[in-house]
Amino acid sequence: MLAGVATEAGGGNRRGRRSKEEVLDAAARVMAQRGYAGTSISAITAESGVPVSAIYHHFRSKGGVLSAVLERGARDYFAAMRAAHAEPPAGGTHRERLAWFMERTAEVFAANPGFLRLHLQLLLSDEAADAEVAEMNRQVREEGRAYMRHMISTAFADQGTAVADAVAQRLDYFAIAAFDGSFVNFQAEAERTVASQMDVLIDAMVAVGEAVVAQRS
Repeated sequence: MLAGVATEAGGGNRRGRRSKEEVLDAAARVMAQRGYAGTSISAITAESGVPVSAIYHHFRSKGGVLSAVLERGARDYFAAMRAAHAEPPAGGTHRERLAWFMERTAEVFAANPGFLRLHLQLLLSDEAADAEVAEMNRQVREEGRAYMRHMISTAFADQGTAVADAVAQRLDYFAIAAFDGSFVNFQAEAERTVASQMDVLIDAMVAVGEAVVAQRS
């Protein structure tokens, strides 16, 4: 009897997990096509085949669905970043080390356009002011800045921890803004990829970073 109950419960849990993933997959597709304002629970139901009642059971609201889409996308994105940067070079110049990080970051950007497009759309949309969505977007930005600081400080680590951290604090917002701008521009001018802008960005970051080093010497 207990074994039968456990089997049924296990099957129910698997079905629940599967339906949640189906909802998230469907919501991501619909939002990519229609944006946040054009995405309704009924549209997600039509795309996923999951009943409205099950969607509300799993996510409570449209904002809950979207924050879960963002959370899953962010988890996959930052996992890809960690994998791309798993073995940073120990030697070389500031520019060489920073270039290694930035070029691989551009590759991760190129491989995750859907997540980044949704994230930026939500930052610019008044219609996505749902508190749950806004908080998830804030967490994504904070994690992105923290990761950028880690890359920059690692590139300048030979200057000592205090100086490397100062360089990272000076450059993190600038670097994130440059990546965001390059990604947005790529939507309008497909020949100008994020990767194609890396040499200019790296030169600018190194120049500012070395100025910080000089000030603290």
